[in-house]
Amino acid sequence: MSLGYGNRHGRRGGGRKFGDVGSRWDAGASGVGDCTKSSEWDSVFEHGLGGCRRGGRGKHPSHLKGREIGLWYAKWGGIKKSEAERRSRAVVHMDESREKHITQLLNTVQRDLGRDVHPSTSQSWRNKDEARGHSYFDGDDPVETQNIMPLPKVEPKDEKQEDAIKSRASLKEELNETNLEYLLQDVVQIPFLDEELKKDQQKKEDNAAYIEMLKFRKKLPSYGMREELVRLISANRVLVISGETGCGKTTQVTQFILDDFIQRGQGSLCRVVCTQPRRISAISVAERVAVERAEPVGEGKSCGYQIRLQSRLPRKQGSLLYCTTGVILQWLHSDPYLSSITHLVLDEIHERSVQSDILITIVKDLLTARDDLKVVLMSATLNAEKFSKYFNNCPMIHIPGYTFPVTEYLLEDVVELLGFQPRYKQRKPHYRKRNNHGSSARPEKGKIEAKYHESWPCYARTLRDRFSDTTIEVLGMMDDDDNIDLELTAALIRHIAVNENEGAILVFLPGWDNISTLNDLLMSDQMFKSDRFIIIPLHSLMPTVSQTQVFKKPPPGVRKIVIATNIAETSITIDDVVYVIDGGKIKETHFDTQNNIRTMTAEWVSIANAKQRKGRAGRVSPGKCYHLYNGLRASLLDNYQLPEIQRTPLEELCLQIKVLKLGPIATFLQKTMDPPSDRAIELAITHLVDLNALDRDEKLTPLGFHLARMPVEPHIGKMILFGALLGCLDPVLTIAASLSFKDPFFIPLGKEKIADQRRKMFSQNSRSDHLSIVNAFLGWEDAKRQGSRFEREYCWDNFLSANTLQMLQNMKGQFAEHLLRAGFVNSKDPKDPSSNINSENKKLVKAVIVAGLYPKVAKISPSHNKKRPMPVKVYTKADGKVCIHPKSVNAEETQFQYKWLVYHLKMKTTSIFLYDCTEVSPFSLLFFGGNISIQRDQDQDTIAVDEWIVFQSPGRIAHLVKDLKKELDVLLEEKIKSPHPVDWKDQQSKDCAVISAIIDLITTQETPAGDPSKDSQPVYQRSDCLFE
Repeated sequence: MSLGYGNRHGRRGGGRKFGDVGSRWDAGASGVGDCTKSSEWDSVFEHGLGGCRRGGRGKHPSHLKGREIGLWYAKWGGIKKSEAERRSRAVVHMDESREKHITQLLNTVQRDLGRDVHPSTSQSWRNKDEARGHSYFDGDDPVETQNIMPLPKVEPKDEKQEDAIKSRASLKEELNETNLEYLLQDVVQIPFLDEELKKDQQKKEDNAAYIEMLKFRKKLPSYGMREELVRLISANRVLVISGETGCGKTTQVTQFILDDFIQRGQGSLCRVVCTQPRRISAISVAERVAVERAEPVGEGKSCGYQIRLQSRLPRKQGSLLYCTTGVILQWLHSDPYLSSITHLVLDEIHERSVQSDILITIVKDLLTARDDLKVVLMSATLNAEKFSKYFNNCPMIHIPGYTFPVTEYLLEDVVELLGFQPRYKQRKPHYRKRNNHGSSARPEKGKIEAKYHESWPCYARTLRDRFSDTTIEVLGMMDDDDNIDLELTAALIRHIAVNENEGAILVFLPGWDNISTLNDLLMSDQMFKSDRFIIIPLHSLMPTVSQTQVFKKPPPGVRKIVIATNIAETSITIDDVVYVIDGGKIKETHFDTQNNIRTMTAEWVSIANAKQRKGRAGRVSPGKCYHLYNGLRASLLDNYQLPEIQRTPLEELCLQIKVLKLGPIATFLQKTMDPPSDRAIELAITHLVDLNALDRDEKLTPLGFHLARMPVEPHIGKMILFGALLGCLDPVLTIAASLSFKDPFFIPLGKEKIADQRRKMFSQNSRSDHLSIVNAFLGWEDAKRQGSRFEREYCWDNFLSANTLQMLQNMKGQFAEHLLRAGFVNSKDPKDPSSNINSENKKLVKAVIVAGLYPKVAKISPSHNKKRPMPVKVYTKADGKVCIHPKSVNAEETQFQYKWLVYHLKMKTTSIFLYDCTEVSPFSLLFFGGNISIQRDQDQDTIAVDEWIVFQSPGRIAHLVKDLKKELDVLLEEKIKSPHPVDWKDQQSKDCAVISAIIDLITTQETPAGDPSKDSQPVYQRSDCLFE
């Protein structure tokens, strides 16, 4: 692609030779339109063009022939497009009164701080060192500011302020104690308590509820192995327990440990903590264990749980606690030895999440420091040996499952059973295909596909004795590596509904598009429209109310059909399922380190996935499982999914490693069970250095320290800090919570267009997905204040999840507590007026979004067809043309005020999509983006951000902006190093003056490209301090 965005004339190979300097971006002073003579072709080109600087009719020279003419026009088109881009740059300007005010402000600030005021003409754009703006988290001070006198600390001015500081300090202690209440206990034996616990346990033997639950427990396979399990745990420091679905290991092993201590008169010495991979698992398991013990959960009894933002804690000693893995990692910040925990049970470790892998690595090191700690690892059957080997060949024990037999069928069985013929018979047999999809990101996938195609003819011959020629021919046509045949799936569901006994049908599909399409296929069949069927899609985008039906057993004669993603493999259990249809695919996110981009594709399931899916069919009676892939494909499946640590960006993890003081990042990660690639580690460290969270020696900066303490990804943490410092906390916390968790909108089947319209309505023409969520959240808060009925109606009418909105509200409170603890705000209330003095300023909120998401920037190229407006084209620096995700409010937008978007996530699926994007202004990018440089590009004075986001600007204005940016950098650096809120009432303070001047510029509409005459009419007028 040429500099001119989308020059498509060179697709045959010639386009890159002419008018292209190897970049997709207009780099400002790169001479895009100067027709440099570098070859004979350039001479010919200039001769034919008539000299591009002089203008010309653009007709090729008459002596050119064939391909030469095409190459000539390719270069001409590229230069025309580049020149048009250059001419259409936005103009950064300010009116005379603003210019005068900012000049006086800069002179005053620099004079007060004892700095020399450099005349703006002394900075040459040719001197790169001088052109670089200083970033407030760089390790060294900028050249101009090395002699700055330290700003004096603000002293309390009166008794009220002193009281506020004392109150804040006590509140910090209170918050800290609440989060660590269960951890921070002394473990000492208390004979009196031992006796009480033993008596209480004996009393339960006469409790009818306890007796009834004990009968059920004794039927579980794990209960029969109770004595052996207790003996092995007692005799070994580490034990690996593997078990099939339904064996009871999660609920029983922890109870065996506690009850053994109580019976031996040592109950007060036992504190068992069991980790779960998901919030819902921690809560539901704790509630189940409490029921089995005939007790309420928490309330000072024997069993409780703790998850993010929610807990019901058990008694301090002689107790069980179920918690998410993240809770343990947070505890390690305060107590690296987990000193008060006697038994640490890590459950579901076969899922190989980043958090569980890191915790396993930490625990292995921790065992060298704590001789008394017992560790129990609980896993699915298939990879128990790997965990045992990692822990120096520790003992293993296997618990058999408690399921009915399940008959399995492969794709060839299903095609033969149904006599299925695909609709599109023209498809070539797959052994003639060569599919390299994803091979650059995952070379091993290409090797597996090559082996599959090579082996197919031989495998097909082995089928001849058992299957018809028609079936074998159909198999050759329909086994597509990328798609699931949903018509076959629908036909199989119909076959089960007509010919098989009662029982729910569970269908596994990889994503929302497949679920939606299959639902439409079923509903187009008159049979499934009757009240004899209940069809329930199960996906995170579906409303929670609909999903609750999945657990209800339908009346006799009614068959339940659940269409789900892999959430139904382990996270939830549907008791009445008898028939499982395994689509054979799972949506998996990978991180392509070569191209620095996330990819999400439907991959073949692993053997572990397939086994879990099969197990869902045998819980209540003998079942059947239909795998929609053939026997050859089954033989080539991986044993497990790739561990998450090997397919995800590592920035957040790297910060955790540093704040936990686990040593050099690469050294620690090499100790994990399956280390990430060196390239992934290098990328993460580079990104953190660019973010100024780490210095060049891989040490935490003040910013990095605060970001590591925030329970969010680093860029979102930076956004939160800026929201606090700039007085727009509440909307920024809403945005941060939604980006960290999920947005609150859901999409009911059949109402996708209406849901999109409601989402766009909330944007209020802001061209911002982030502000759409802010507005939806504010509406929900208003409805909630009016009562539960208004809240329900508001959520239902606007396709919003009340549960998700409540979670976002809770997360906002947690973020505010972190900010209070660090000293950035005065209150833990996200809506505290002193933290929200600028929250109504949507342009400032957008600027804070830039501060968090930069350099995730895309350029908008509008459509110039006035008769038929088309959606804009969007480009990123690294990828060229990309797409805005269809669910974005900007997806179909044809008109934008500015030419720049920031986005939260870039992911490659069928195309490269940008998720959660916001249109932003030039001043937002200048003040909260990267380094500023000032250059002369032919007849234009320009100001650029990191030398690739370029605007027109008169030289004196550009230097004022650059100097003001430096003052902002210095101010924010001081705030990060010594956190305290901005005193917006002190109009004479430097803080207020500098920030208010910047807010004024941000809230002023910049001049449209090529129209400098309009710059004298600002939308917002300046006041003495605050500009809203």
